[in-house]
Amino acid sequence: MGNNILILDFGGQYTFLIARRIREAGVYCEILPYNIPLSEIIKMNPKGIIFSGGPSSVYENNAPKISKEIFNLKIPILGICYGMQMIAYLLGGKVLKSDKREYGFNRIKILKNSILLSGVKDNSKIWMSHQDVVEKLPEGFEITSVTEYSKIASFEKGNIYGVQFHPEVSHTIEGMKIFKNFLFKICGCEKNWETKKIIEKIISDVQDKAKDSRVVTAVSGGVDSTIMAYLLYKALGKNFYGIFINNGLLRLGEEEEVLHNLKNRLGLPVKYINASNIFLKKLKGVIDPERKRRIIGDTFVEIFFKEFKKGDLLAQGTLYPDVIESVSVFGPSSKIKTHHNRVKKILDLMAKGRVIEPFKFLFKDEVRAIGKSLGIPDDIIYRMPFPGPGLAVRILGEVTKEKLRILRQADAIVREEIKNNCDIKKIWQAFAVLLPVKAVGVMGDARTYKNVVAVRIVESKDGMTADWVRLKYEILNKISNRIINEVQEINRVVYDISSKPPSTIEWE
Repeated sequence: MGNNILILDFGGQYTFLIARRIREAGVYCEILPYNIPLSEIIKMNPKGIIFSGGPSSVYENNAPKISKEIFNLKIPILGICYGMQMIAYLLGGKVLKSDKREYGFNRIKILKNSILLSGVKDNSKIWMSHQDVVEKLPEGFEITSVTEYSKIASFEKGNIYGVQFHPEVSHTIEGMKIFKNFLFKICGCEKNWETKKIIEKIISDVQDKAKDSRVVTAVSGGVDSTIMAYLLYKALGKNFYGIFINNGLLRLGEEEEVLHNLKNRLGLPVKYINASNIFLKKLKGVIDPERKRRIIGDTFVEIFFKEFKKGDLLAQGTLYPDVIESVSVFGPSSKIKTHHNRVKKILDLMAKGRVIEPFKFLFKDEVRAIGKSLGIPDDIIYRMPFPGPGLAVRILGEVTKEKLRILRQADAIVREEIKNNCDIKKIWQAFAVLLPVKAVGVMGDARTYKNVVAVRIVESKDGMTADWVRLKYEILNKISNRIINEVQEINRVVYDISSKPPSTIEWE
């Protein structure tokens, strides 16, 4: 038997988080659609199989379902949320829509000894996100834990296990312990997933696909595109061609910083194109967030492809969180927002096999580990993520030069204070958002009516889930005072204390 884990995707938004946790534990895994033929699963000969969550209800006619013959393979199976309900449904249990939706934090009460829950503390925090529940167990199954609202939070029989909660999200405190129990104690896996092997495979795959073709990539200066560009240059040499497009939506001083990092520090051959005026002209009067993203994506593609020649291949530093929030990759995952790397022209190139996305199934911390292994400086590796549409999605409403100027000043203060007062490696993102409202204030004994800025500071491991940072009051106070005192057009600062989910990290 091989040493891999197979994840069957039923369309869950967290499916790749499952893969992330497994790889974090040092085990190789693959994600495949739920409807893969059983013969293919047999060929893969996995050590274990995981059924993902999903947005459907098992009793719906069009719900994604799998043949119960999979249980005849005698391979250990773990069902998560919808995956647990699917196990119950297939094996003769009963699944119903609950009167009360269970969403967010809860605590489990462990009822019996279980290999899967070995070492997990009673009353441990877990994360729930479901409305359907297993009402009746399949024959021979036992309940291993419950919550306040779920009388079956986990069950098992032999080597088949199910959990109603989501051990893959960081909000489930001992989720990794559960995965490790499944991987090593139940499936008997060995550790085989490490950064060196990932780099070797990426270089080999890129060289095989590119052959003698020129590979063109847009480099934003962000962690993903920078590390990818460096790796591509290492793999392709003179056949690598990088382009840095200034869309006019960058942060204060970012243009100079990016060019210095790419050219002077990393030695990458990158062409610079200043297209600020073009983007701002096309964004004039646009308020809708999705329309803003589409315009920026389309305009970027229009400018970028003027440098793209017949026979060239396109390389993108897309990560999985970008993909899962745009389109379904494997299963019927629901769309959250349009990503700039998924506009029509790029999708057309993908259909023709002319797109290389070496990081497509990696998470940010895995990419950072690659950068570390390649010797890229820490300040580049731990640079905070910045959205492709830039400050356009941090200005709620129309984007103008004046609003950009105001936001750049406020945002620079936020980032400076975080850099000076916090461990930057523990902060995922820190930024300001210019709100489309004004508020009354008093400054110098005079009434003011000025802009409001929201400060957003979050911690995360992969961007798929995030929590707001509990900053010390004195740091928040300094950020607020500096913004109000130094940015004349702002008289009120608020702090965003929402987590992802249910919110997203960006406001648009």
